[in-house]
Amino acid sequence: MLVSRTVNRVFQKERIIRISVSNLHLDRTACVSTLASPNSKSSPTRNFNLTTSRAQQISRHLSTQTSRNLEMSSLPISEKGYHANAPGGYSVRKNGAPNSLEHRIYVEKDGVPLSPFHDIPLYANEQQTVLNMIVEIPRWTNAKMEISKEEKLNPIKQDIKKGKLRYVRNCFPHKGYLWNYGAFPQTWEDPNVLHPETKAKGDNDPLDVCEIGELVATPGQIKQVKVLGVMALLDEEETDWKIIVIDVNDPLAPRLNDIEDVERHLPGLLRATNEWFRIYKIPDGKPENQFAFSGECKNKKYATDVIRECAEAWEKLITGRTQPGGISLTNGTVPHSPDRADASSLKIPRHEDLAPKPIDGIYDKWFFISGAAV
Repeated sequence: MLVSRTVNRVFQKERIIRISVSNLHLDRTACVSTLASPNSKSSPTRNFNLTTSRAQQISRHLSTQTSRNLEMSSLPISEKGYHANAPGGYSVRKNGAPNSLEHRIYVEKDGVPLSPFHDIPLYANEQQTVLNMIVEIPRWTNAKMEISKEEKLNPIKQDIKKGKLRYVRNCFPHKGYLWNYGAFPQTWEDPNVLHPETKAKGDNDPLDVCEIGELVATPGQIKQVKVLGVMALLDEEETDWKIIVIDVNDPLAPRLNDIEDVERHLPGLLRATNEWFRIYKIPDGKPENQFAFSGECKNKKYATDVIRECAEAWEKLITGRTQPGGISLTNGTVPHSPDRADASSLKIPRHEDLAPKPIDGIYDKWFFISGAAV
């Protein structure tokens, strides 16, 4: 029955396309007839060509839309946004005003606070082709928000350095972050392990994620994404992986299945991503960041291997087989974890929706980094 309905919808859309193109043809003929009249000073041939070109553009657009709908209908259910571990029921609990030292964003499910680091499953389907991502920083914003590793239930807060809130600067031609930036739950870059190819240890954080879909997310949002590739930033002699992903519900998602598809459909995005990570600390007086693999973005398979290695490292961490080194392991759902607790008894403050505090105008300043282009 579902297949029959899908086919009928496709036929209906194709009929609309035929009608639309037919109407365009009639309009074009009428237009040429009018332009060819003795009172017309325009060139009939020129206007005919322009109208024909426009008709072809609209026809191609409608055909593309039909093709996209067919692609979405042919996706397996595991990549359509319906999963056993889908992020339904998750919400946020805010404390303190944004742009303040007190601001915290807790993630909760059905009203019960949980740890976005430990309690949200990494994989959203049994095939492990769709993953859950925690959004920390929405695209085009500057506040450096991150999961707090040290605090119980690991709320999202703004990073602090020397007692001041951290904001990334605007480096030409970028405004804030280029993507929805966040982390994969139940992953950990082990600082005790030297990666054989990057020759650097892990950075002691959950895996960083850059989501390149068209929508702007919100802090604490749980997105379902599929993996496309990975870059290896070498940040202060640590391996800081950057996993490139796209929301499974994004219109481009059916077309993006590996890293080469990103360059094909979003040309320049990977180059801009490399540039952004290289230069974003320069306005703060730091040197340019470096990449492993000469800045190359590795493919989906390589990225998937990195994710699995970091998932295994997290499992050792949460079950007490690795020293936590200051990381809070408090969680409410992880089996075999000695730090499992009743999250409802942790006395997390109630939700409060406060107005953001004003930001120093210096963070709107624009920096032109000479030679930034690659």
